[in-house]
Amino acid sequence: MSFISYYYHWNYETVMTLDHKTRRKFCAEISAIHREISSEPKNVFEV
Repeated sequence: MSFISYYYHWNYETVMTLDHKTRRKFCAEISAIHREISSEPKNVFEV
């Protein structure tokens, strides 16, 4: 939860109202942005 709260500046209550699937989606999007910014090579094993 803190991962999403930190990057989107949302409070705990807001994040907890999201369903699990949506929270996972936000985490994946944040991680993708970080990989792109850091110029990290794409993981060929990532689904």
